[in-house]
Amino acid sequence: MTDATAQIQANYMALTHRRRLYGGLTLLIFVILMVSGFNIADARNAGGFWEGLSKIGDYPADVLSEAWEKRADLPGLLAQFFPALIETINIAAVSTLIGAFAGLVFSLLATRGLARWPRLIPLFRRLLDIMRAVPEIVIALMLIFVLGGGPVPAMIAIAIHTAGALGKMFSEVAENADLKPVDGLRSTGANWSQQMILGVIPHVAPNYLSYTLLRFEINIRASAILGFVGAGGLGYELRNAMSWGPGRFDEAAAIFVLLFGTIVLFDQISSRYRNRLTEGAAA
Repeated sequence: MTDATAQIQANYMALTHRRRLYGGLTLLIFVILMVSGFNIADARNAGGFWEGLSKIGDYPADVLSEAWEKRADLPGLLAQFFPALIETINIAAVSTLIGAFAGLVFSLLATRGLARWPRLIPLFRRLLDIMRAVPEIVIALMLIFVLGGGPVPAMIAIAIHTAGALGKMFSEVAENADLKPVDGLRSTGANWSQQMILGVIPHVAPNYLSYTLLRFEINIRASAILGFVGAGGLGYELRNAMSWGPGRFDEAAAIFVLLFGTIVLFDQISSRYRNRLTEGAAA
């Protein structure tokens, strides 16, 4: 082994040891921050985490016990809360459609090489960042304060967040699209809208639809969660049943069954069609 090779090997080993040292220090700092943050949160909590950990199964056990005692009432309760389930699905569907359309427009305006006004690309990208950075529940709480409780604030809140999330994903897909059809349409005198509708959207439509279906799954869960802040739907009924406590645990169990079954059903349907769209796009 020559001196030059030995020197290169020594330098490489020193660099490897330095990287391991930095990695270990980073991991140690992360663990210290996690432990200290947990201790601070536990100290500020109404009850201790370790004291309450042993009781974590008490509430589910009470719900299941009461639901089993009143199992004969389950079909009637499922029928009773079915309209609220339909409202939850409607909130998710409408907000997904509105958000997907808005995300499509914003994505084309924020994509390099496709934007109608290239100088405004940073502005549209920051708008998308803001729309998806603010949680749906925060937007819903502000809208409920202005518009009152009900499904409309939930729909608007989810649509805004959906537009920001889908706009970002749509933009990334559009950036990788083949621009030759757009150049050909531009050479024939087509305007910007015609270039987008005829030259871009047909090529990216499978990926766009796949992302939209995935977002629809997420929005079903979001619409149920927003019900806890008075936005209507199945989550609102679940909050009422859980707040009442013993005596209405059978209602809470029925709502859980409806919500869980709906999420599983739409997950399976959406996954099936998304796989078809992805395979078709790959082909």
